[in-house]
Amino acid sequence: MKFLLLCVAVLFGTIAEAETKKIYAVTWEGECEHSCQGFIETIENSGFDAEVIVRYSNQDKSKLRGFVEESRELGADLVATYGTSVTLGILGRRGDDGDPRFVGEDVPAVFWYVADPFGTGIAESFDGSGRQHVTGTFNRVPEEVNIRTIRSIVPNFDHLGILFNGNERNSVIKVEEHRALSKEMGYAFTAIELDPDNSEAPDPSLIPLRMKELSDAGVDFIYLGSSSFLRIHAEEFTSAAVANGIPVLSPYEELVRENHALVSIAARAYDVGRVAAEQALRILRDGATPGDLPIERVTDFAYVVNMDVARQLNIFPPVEMLQVAETIN
Repeated sequence: MKFLLLCVAVLFGTIAEAETKKIYAVTWEGECEHSCQGFIETIENSGFDAEVIVRYSNQDKSKLRGFVEESRELGADLVATYGTSVTLGILGRRGDDGDPRFVGEDVPAVFWYVADPFGTGIAESFDGSGRQHVTGTFNRVPEEVNIRTIRSIVPNFDHLGILFNGNERNSVIKVEEHRALSKEMGYAFTAIELDPDNSEAPDPSLIPLRMKELSDAGVDFIYLGSSSFLRIHAEEFTSAAVANGIPVLSPYEELVRENHALVSIAARAYDVGRVAAEQALRILRDGATPGDLPIERVTDFAYVVNMDVARQLNIFPPVEMLQVAETIN
């Protein structure tokens, strides 16, 4: 009898086929760069029936509330957020759970490319976000490693410079982190805000002027560690640094591959997106509760060195680094 009822149900279409899951992904930038591609391709290659709907904020925070509403209208099964500003605007902080301005607790969420999810209040610890509907990834090497890398390249290094965007919380946190670290590790530190007193997007034409100010302050190395705005304007940033004779280290590997930063030690951008997609699959495909998952760390880091920039600056990484690094000419 059960078999007969099942056949009748299938015949008349009363048993619905599993619906395609909707993943609503929002990025801070205006294009699907390497990590975004890694996210989408990992979902596609998994064989799991899911559609990734991507929205680009183009660094405009005013769009984020609209994205929250659209994710509800579309019935998103999971929301994925790229970048600190996007994640804060769409998921909020731990204390914001239940606030209707943000994605509800009934919708699972995964963040990636958040420089400091704990300092910003997005998540509690690596063991878990402290929020039942939220998990994410962490892809940064410790800042102590970046300083040791700089010292291996310039043994007499003693002054780090950072140009930062005061409108990006992650950028400000990175300044605070290095201000404290400089006292622990014994180096001078100069941080200059790109466009102070401007609450909108900074003026990129100020980059050469601010870079000259860093040069005049006597910095030996410049670190670009956390700013989507400066990452987008990487050509102006890195060109101005080289014009002032200052090398740049950045976890954004494309600044070495495509622009004029000297060295990067970082996870591959594609891999960061891949790990975030794997978190999404654990939730949608495997039934995991986001809050029960750890913040997944990307642990496979690599050096990339731009040898053309090294020749221009006459600053060469040690042989030990070059033996394991990928070099770009």
